[in-house]
Amino acid sequence: MGIGIEDETSKLTRGLLRTAWALIDSSGWNGIKTRLQGADVKVAGIRSDACRPLNARAIARALGAWYARARRDLPWRRSRDPYRVWVSEIMLQQTQVERVKDFYQRFLGLFPTVESLAAADEHDVLRAWEGLGYYRRARQMHAAAKVLATEHGGTFPRTVAALRGLPGIGRYTAGAIASIAMDLPEPIVEANSRRVLARLAGYAKRLDRPGGDEPIWKIAHSLVPQRDAGRFNQALMDLGAMVCTPDRPLCTACPLARMCDANNSGRVSRIPMKSVRRATKQLREAAIVVRRGARVLVQKREEGEWWAGLWDFPRVQAAARKLHQAIGESKTLQPLACTQPKALGTFTHTVTHHRITLAVVACTAARMGKLSQNLAWIAVDKLGELAMTSPGRRIAKMIGQPSVR
Repeated sequence: MGIGIEDETSKLTRGLLRTAWALIDSSGWNGIKTRLQGADVKVAGIRSDACRPLNARAIARALGAWYARARRDLPWRRSRDPYRVWVSEIMLQQTQVERVKDFYQRFLGLFPTVESLAAADEHDVLRAWEGLGYYRRARQMHAAAKVLATEHGGTFPRTVAALRGLPGIGRYTAGAIASIAMDLPEPIVEANSRRVLARLAGYAKRLDRPGGDEPIWKIAHSLVPQRDAGRFNQALMDLGAMVCTPDRPLCTACPLARMCDANNSGRVSRIPMKSVRRATKQLREAAIVVRRGARVLVQKREEGEWWAGLWDFPRVQAAARKLHQAIGESKTLQPLACTQPKALGTFTHTVTHHRITLAVVACTAARMGKLSQNLAWIAVDKLGELAMTSPGRRIAKMIGQPSVR
């Protein structure tokens, strides 16, 4: 019995050694080291959540061939100008591609260069951004353009570290600019490429925790080629958007299916691990349209608030039956001696895990009042010239604001 076990063990050992030497002979030690990068190896074996070794050359070759025939025709891909790449990448954060297309062309028509963006008034930048949401992106772009114009002569630095020193440019955006505009071998990880890389390597751990993306960045770094890095990165993003989708991925049409650990192990639906959705908080507010003659009162959102820097109508939080009392107690509205409010309508909107039911009411101010810097009386026909919050714009149209773009 003991001799049989020893013979079987020896056969297994010899087989493993032959496989190891074959790998070294075909790839060299550096090739094996590259393919093992990111794996968590123990003496007793490889952990179940470790990254599967990947063949970088084979992946780049298959992905490149697929991209050549299937890539999306997107307006920002027609130029490798760093400014245009930067504008597109900032716009694409948290925003769908189809929505960005029109905004991208319009924005570049208004601000065609770094210098023109840097010289613009923040109000004009926010007005051009209106409808894309996440307005902090626009404000940071404006700030970064000023730094580029004053400290870099209007040109983009050519290292990821220097790019990340600019306002609003993080790890992903810096990698995108460096690889796409400058062809530097820098990886990127965003929603689509993250999913592709996790499935390729069979990485089944959660990615939505602090540092959870780091193994994926290591995988991306090990795969990005020395040449045509931008093309490779764009191909990864397109594959994730078109084939390796979150639900019902088209694995039979995927150029990387044979090399994909999730596909080969039947775990595509479980990788990457689904994020835990945050509960949506329900709020009820009232927007007050205060009239005085042909003008209405608008309020500029302050730093730290939603939509900072944009104009909106004053709001209070109160049930309908206590609305007049809430208006009378408001520091903003109390000095105006407003009449009894009349209902104009109700709608809902969503902001960062909050769903807000907004009652819109109108009243008349008996006095002009002494206004703070963030308040202004504006003629209704001039509201279209303001950079407004999306709910504010909707209310402006309710009260007769002309359509202005």
